[in-house]
Amino acid sequence: MSNTNRKQDALDYHSQGRPGKIQVVPTKPTTSQRDLTLAYSPGVAEPCLKIANNTEDVYKYTAKGNLVAVISNGTAVLGLGNIGPEAGKPVMEGKGLLFKIFSDIDVFDLELDTENVDDFVKIVKALEPTFGGINLEDIKAPECFEIERRLKQEMNIPVMHDDQHGTAIISGAALLNACEIQKKKIDKIQVVVSGAGAAAVSCSKMYLSLGVKKENLVMFDINGLIDIHRTDLDDIRMSFATTRKGISNIGEAMKGADVFIGLSAANVISPDMLMGMAKNPIVFAMANPNPEIAYELAIKTRKDLIMATGRSDYPNQVNNVLGFPYIFRGALDVRATSINEAMKIAAVRAIAELAKKSVPEAVNLAYNARNLKFGRDYIIPKPVDFRLITEVSTAVAKAAIESGVARKIITDWDAYNEELRKRLGLDDAIMRAVTTKAKMEPKRVVFAEADNYKILKAAQIVKDENIAIPILLGNKEKIQAIIDEHALELEGVEIIDQMQNPEKTQQYAEALFKKRQRKGVSSMRDATKLLRDRNYYGASMVEFGEADAMISGLTKNYGATIKPALQVIGVEPGVKRVAGMYMMMTKKGPVFFGDTTVNVDPTAEELVDITLLIDKSVKQFNIKPRIALLSYSNFGSNDGVTPNKVRETVRLLHKNHPEIVVDGEMQGNFAINNELLQDNFPFSTLADAPANTLVFPNLESGNIAYKLLQELGGAEAVGPILLGLNKPVHIVQLGSSVREIVNMVTIAVVDVQAKEEIATSKRKGIFGKTTKK
Repeated sequence: MSNTNRKQDALDYHSQGRPGKIQVVPTKPTTSQRDLTLAYSPGVAEPCLKIANNTEDVYKYTAKGNLVAVISNGTAVLGLGNIGPEAGKPVMEGKGLLFKIFSDIDVFDLELDTENVDDFVKIVKALEPTFGGINLEDIKAPECFEIERRLKQEMNIPVMHDDQHGTAIISGAALLNACEIQKKKIDKIQVVVSGAGAAAVSCSKMYLSLGVKKENLVMFDINGLIDIHRTDLDDIRMSFATTRKGISNIGEAMKGADVFIGLSAANVISPDMLMGMAKNPIVFAMANPNPEIAYELAIKTRKDLIMATGRSDYPNQVNNVLGFPYIFRGALDVRATSINEAMKIAAVRAIAELAKKSVPEAVNLAYNARNLKFGRDYIIPKPVDFRLITEVSTAVAKAAIESGVARKIITDWDAYNEELRKRLGLDDAIMRAVTTKAKMEPKRVVFAEADNYKILKAAQIVKDENIAIPILLGNKEKIQAIIDEHALELEGVEIIDQMQNPEKTQQYAEALFKKRQRKGVSSMRDATKLLRDRNYYGASMVEFGEADAMISGLTKNYGATIKPALQVIGVEPGVKRVAGMYMMMTKKGPVFFGDTTVNVDPTAEELVDITLLIDKSVKQFNIKPRIALLSYSNFGSNDGVTPNKVRETVRLLHKNHPEIVVDGEMQGNFAINNELLQDNFPFSTLADAPANTLVFPNLESGNIAYKLLQELGGAEAVGPILLGLNKPVHIVQLGSSVREIVNMVTIAVVDVQAKEEIATSKRKGIFGKTTKK
């Protein structure tokens, strides 16, 4: 993708629709006049008076306890430098987004138009009544050190400059584990640090706290070695000045060194320098986007190396998102007056210990790994590991209590962990995990409607993001004209015009005629005519293994798209019918709806088949299905054709498939509100937790429900996901957005991966058997 195209995509992302990335959303009802009188005047006076009598009640009656300020003056924004407070605002909004999606912390971003330390401190200090915590961001050194020091000293809420401490905490955890794997004692290791900015200074301080000896650490800045003879540096950097002799450059310092820490610039380390390091070296090359030595070059140079970078496309990514959301979460939850050294060390050790624990299958699936485990390529957890919120936040909260900075004492840690898990939600997290999994092994996806801008834009995105390998089907001249008109970057992508491939058309037609000659395709001429339809042609490509999956449906109705797939590909062995399912991204997490697209009025036996298909599909997302079969009746409260049918379906499922967690017939509100279900029908198998999968009695009810939830409930619909076909074909909704098409391509790729894994397992089962003679 060209820089121009990528830049425009970024600009469109931030500007289209509602500008920016965050908004304020009410948390209380506001629909009636009574609601408004309680929210504002006169009702609001009551909490005001309570807080006036006891300031600590501000945490009880306002959002202060879950509100963090992300504050910057724009003097050191990412790799862009001093670009000013307004230009830094998109970054601060992004930081707020990460706080929300990873730890459910609300954020106001504040950009201050001052580079004066005194003014900055005065402004932030005056904001203390509003916020539960302060995250300082993108402030240049050395001012950032003084600003943080003074604010921590003068304020009674948590303050942390994440650029300093975030990298220090994550790399500190990585260093502990790398030393353990490489059999090095932390108080004996020789450390070379390249860089002397805020992050490098904070990392070095952290390593000293973890046991590194000061005399064993040397630091370099852009002007060379920091030693006692330097006169151009502030006291903070000079505190790392070395007295060691015989070192004049970084190459000499690397000889015999155990650890290299890079927080500087690309390509400052050569293979020769790497070869000069001690046995079993540790290299954290964290400059972004290009590390101090390229990952491939480093591991090629030293086989005994453990390496970490700041990049997500290599093992051991030192990513601040492993730390700051959960550190602030723990600090806020005990109303800590600060984030002290004990809390940071607790976060380091919690992150380090988590990497040693058995990895959840969801994480393995996201990274297309069979069994991620503690070792050279896994020294810190992955960002998608949902246990971070419980492990790190709990450790930080406990450290705050033990070190005396907590104003709220937690005693029931099990209840706190459950509260943290509920905060996490799985709406966005599941698509992030699915996308990560798709990227690990992208598949060939044929786009049957490639003469459409939205389709081509989606094809470019999945290509650039390494989600899929697109194949474009349609008139080459028309497709190329759209590509040129919109300056899309699709060089190298295969374009197939079925009208210009008579040999393939003949091959596909022969197969279709053989398969359908007694089912309405009475001649080769009929079969050849059908192959003019790109849905037949694309489905044939999938059937013949020339593509792994097909995407269609943007410009044609559902039936016109699904029929070719059924006739060309057919259903999986053992499957009696196909079904359609939507993954609805709700505020309470993902809920699966089926059948919403295929079966008009299934019988009880057919509903059993549909439920089994949906159960199998939901499990592919590494979610344990809890299935409710819906009707207008609750457990026999009404008789009628529909409730009787659903009741019979549940009876058959309980009898023949007791391993499935399923119940019904029940109304929709009882299915998703387990307290309501528990109070009224405690015998239900779903009484202990809400359903996450809803099976509707007919197409009409399912289709109406998902469309209403999408429009009125603000849920994002991912689908329809077509279930039961022998090979993956997925159909987007008429008029889908580019984002929705990309989501469906991602689902299609993961579907291919799942089918391949099942086929591999079956082959191993057949050929791996031994027979006794």
